[in-house]
Amino acid sequence: PGEGGAGGMGKRKSRKAAQPTKRKTPKLDTTFNCPFCNHERSVAAKLDQEAKVGTVQCNVCEARYDTKINPLSEAVDIYAEWIDECEQLNHGEEDD
Repeated sequence: PGEGGAGGMGKRKSRKAAQPTKRKTPKLDTTFNCPFCNHERSVAAKLDQEAKVGTVQCNVCEARYDTKINPLSEAVDIYAEWIDECEQLNHGEEDD
């Protein structure tokens, strides 16, 4: 009685699926400040994935640090490890 004849039930309009938002991963630094000579952006990091060795070296005073790396290691990880090692050595000398 209340329906308006043929085709009274219509299709629902489908909504477009929301596009997944792409997150931009921030670019990490690859040059850093030297903890020994204090020159800015003088330390460069090199990652040798085949040899599994990461190296950071100052272009000014040639201070250098090598460490083992894994496939997820980034330049900033090697630099941070170097800084941690420096701090640990400095605190060790103060305790003596």
